[in-house]
Amino acid sequence: MTFLSMSQKEVDYYNIISRLINREINGSDVANLLKLSTRQVRRLKAKVKQHGAKGLIHGNRGKSSNRQILDQEKQKIISLINEHYHDFGPTFACEKLFEVHKIDHDPKTIRQIMIDQGFWKPRKKKKEKEHRMWRERKANYGEMIQFDGSYEYWFEDRAPKCCLLASIDDATGKVTKAKFDKVAGVMPVFAFWQEYLEKQGKPRSVYLDKFSTYKMNQRFAKENHELKTQFERAMDQLRIETISANSPQAKGRVERLFLTLQDRLIKELRLNSISTIAEANIFLEKVFIPNFNAKFAVEPRGKANLHSKLIQREQEQLNSILSRQEQRVVQNDFTISFNKQWRQLIKEQPATICKKDKVIVEEWADGSIHVRLRGKDLNYEILPERPKKQTVQPWVIAATDKVPAMVESAKINV
Repeated sequence: MTFLSMSQKEVDYYNIISRLINREINGSDVANLLKLSTRQVRRLKAKVKQHGAKGLIHGNRGKSSNRQILDQEKQKIISLINEHYHDFGPTFACEKLFEVHKIDHDPKTIRQIMIDQGFWKPRKKKKEKEHRMWRERKANYGEMIQFDGSYEYWFEDRAPKCCLLASIDDATGKVTKAKFDKVAGVMPVFAFWQEYLEKQGKPRSVYLDKFSTYKMNQRFAKENHELKTQFERAMDQLRIETISANSPQAKGRVERLFLTLQDRLIKELRLNSISTIAEANIFLEKVFIPNFNAKFAVEPRGKANLHSKLIQREQEQLNSILSRQEQRVVQNDFTISFNKQWRQLIKEQPATICKKDKVIVEEWADGSIHVRLRGKDLNYEILPERPKKQTVQPWVIAATDKVPAMVESAKINV
């Protein structure tokens, strides 16, 4: 004999329906008490009359599910997860089981298997410590791009820690570009944006944090608005608005992107045996980003693409705009110093140069150095070292040379 337990809800239903059958209460009052329709009450009343309390228990209670996984298939899933996906999340593991092994099951089923086998531990929901207002997505693609970099062991123990630079569109959630580099310095960031602008055009605005590459945070910089970072100066020249976030939560879209990538991308690189930055960047562009966007991107409210093409002048000057720039003063001998090297400005120049002129030295992404004055590219030669100044005047040396002869002459006269 099989015994089936009743839930507290079913016990409560039975007590109320029993009173209805004994005419202690009418059907309308029962419907109000149980928050059911009168039709449902009549159906339950008929079941209790026919089967008693058992009539309130679902017919499938105690029976095996028609969708239950066969033991042989379940063992195969456990074996594959243990071999390839033991540190994957249930949803990601479910996707890989279908993509690679053609095993199609609901993520909840895979999740329960992983919990039972100890591969996955359910996470407790975190309590929100600080109340934050929800910000609506921008309406159109290209209206605002969130941008940041994340240092991580992206190749696990197969390569050193490196940085992933990534941008995501606020309206659609599409990853517009991602690129690995050793660091998130000025030149890697400029190289990232040069490729972005040449391919997709200029977004209306870029939303980023107050990291020193993007924003000057010092007190004197805040008081003097003329002081800007290399990145802010370049974006101003391209007429792209930069918006600085006051907290990581403010640019939550790109922060959540990195959380997802730190889970999925690291494992994808492992599965594809990728261990170098060059290979990873090809994989990102050709495989990972298209698949990621197809899976997670959303439809924007507006249909416009607000990226604007670079005009001809911007195309011609893009290398110059996206360069590290510093000001130098022309010395009296028409030399300037940059990166511990002295450069001699030669006589033939496209612009008139005077002593004490202030020139701009540009370091381009390709490593070349350009000296500019009033928009003109100046000609120079690299000196092995700066000519040293004479410490003793020539006339002093000449006079010193005559001293021994004068003394000897005096001796003779004596």
